[in-house]
Amino acid sequence: MAPPSTPAAEAAAAFHYGCAARGSADYFDWQERLAGVRRSVATLLGAGEEEVALTGNTSEGLAMVAEAFPWRPGDAVLVPVPDFPANVYPWMHLERKGVKIRFVRRRQGRLTADDFARALVPEARMAVASTVDFASGYATDLEALGSFCREKGLIFGVDAIQSLGVLALDVKKCGINFLAAGGHKWLLGPMGTGMLYVDAALTPDLDPPLVGWKSVADEENFELHFELKENAQKFEPGTMNLAGIFGLGASLELLREVGPEAVRDRIFALCDRFAEGLLGRGLELASPLSAGERSGILSFRPQDEAAATFRHLMANRVQVSLRGGLIRLAPHFYNNEDDVEGFFRVLDKTPR
Repeated sequence: MAPPSTPAAEAAAAFHYGCAARGSADYFDWQERLAGVRRSVATLLGAGEEEVALTGNTSEGLAMVAEAFPWRPGDAVLVPVPDFPANVYPWMHLERKGVKIRFVRRRQGRLTADDFARALVPEARMAVASTVDFASGYATDLEALGSFCREKGLIFGVDAIQSLGVLALDVKKCGINFLAAGGHKWLLGPMGTGMLYVDAALTPDLDPPLVGWKSVADEENFELHFELKENAQKFEPGTMNLAGIFGLGASLELLREVGPEAVRDRIFALCDRFAEGLLGRGLELASPLSAGERSGILSFRPQDEAAATFRHLMANRVQVSLRGGLIRLAPHFYNNEDDVEGFFRVLDKTPR
């Protein structure tokens, strides 16, 4: 996760203080603000507002679609491994329904349409992928994979949390049928926020596993009338985390003001500085630096035991992640060259 932006923290706090002072007096204003955040998410993804549901996290969005899809016993889904469990467990859970899981093996982090082609079976109805490998940082060629899925008649689903906010993404251009992401990483939103995109053409085929008072058309009419919404908002069953959502909206506005390309270029420049220093120390990079494959993640194999290096860095207030035998760096646009130098000062003092 990333620390939420200052605007995110302020927006969330303002909502709570407003509730404490005025109760629900601002309810209809909240609904307008909610619609505004939905528009911002839709713009970020290149989607329509009616195709966006606001959720609590990536797992929730993926699991919703996994359970809502009209599976038949014997159907198959193509699932990359290794991958973050959020994009594996919802599909494995379908085995109880007779759905077969066809694992697509990454090659040192890389994942291509050819890898999916080798795993394809006639029973396959869906393929899922992460935009970026959570351990190595390899970016998936979503356009190529989306083209493959269209050619083979597969529904294409994406976990975008490892890149959304760094790498540009257009769900229509990439042929993505559904996408889920959390707001607490590169988007600098609060924890407990997320988004689910469902293509308008797919939505009618999905039967939401959870429904509530907000799932229905004309949700403010409390006379019983069970008619589900005809858009992605049928996946929003009840009262929402408005403090978190408004915080996410504030961070999206911040990123828009800075500019997506400026954010990406700054992150890549910092990764290049890290890479230069790591290679200069004879350390092995596990992440690509080439265009089309790189992301905001830079992982390396430390000279000493990875867990010990991780503990040393964290004890000295250098926040990194431990992923297998790798140390993962993920600088954001707010980091600077002093942070890079500080990292190496601490790394060079790793006890041996």
